[in-house]
Amino acid sequence: MPVRKAISIVMPVGLEGFLFCSVALAQVSQRDARPLSQASLIYIATVRKDGNQSKAAPVWFTTTPDGLVYIQTAKTTWKARRILRGSPVIVWIGKRGGPAFIGKAQITNDPKVSNHIVTDYPQKYLLARLGFHRPNREMFDSGQIVAIKITTVRDLPTSYVSQPGTPAPKLTEEATDSSGTTPHP
Repeated sequence: MPVRKAISIVMPVGLEGFLFCSVALAQVSQRDARPLSQASLIYIATVRKDGNQSKAAPVWFTTTPDGLVYIQTAKTTWKARRILRGSPVIVWIGKRGGPAFIGKAQITNDPKVSNHIVTDYPQKYLLARLGFHRPNREMFDSGQIVAIKITTVRDLPTSYVSQPGTPAPKLTEEATDSSGTTPHP
């Protein structure tokens, strides 16, 4: 009986910790929340097979109340191809030298995501309202464009700038020894 009681106490606490970590992963940091709410563009770089970052491309975006970033792109772009194979994304907010974070990106067929994009882009962007570069339901349904969901993993230092062809940051921070260098296994 005491073991059963201990399990009934530990299980909810463990589950609560797991859920908290999952929610924290999806939230944009306080540092990035305001710039993201004010920016009209984000710049996105993906990671090439050789581990180097691509050129940061400006893209339209929308956000959700829980801190996810949604974008769309043609399914034939390098961005889509790299994300499909599991590339993380490096995101700069507002300009190439703006606040940056690294995130997990996922191409999704979830109609909630594509509907969010279809609804929000015309509200946010005058050109979309006028019918230019405006994604619509048929474009998603036909596979002409894909929806991408970006989940923030961690902020990058404020000095982090776009440098195509240089090694991309890792999704997780690597441990450093007392000299500030990364130890080798």
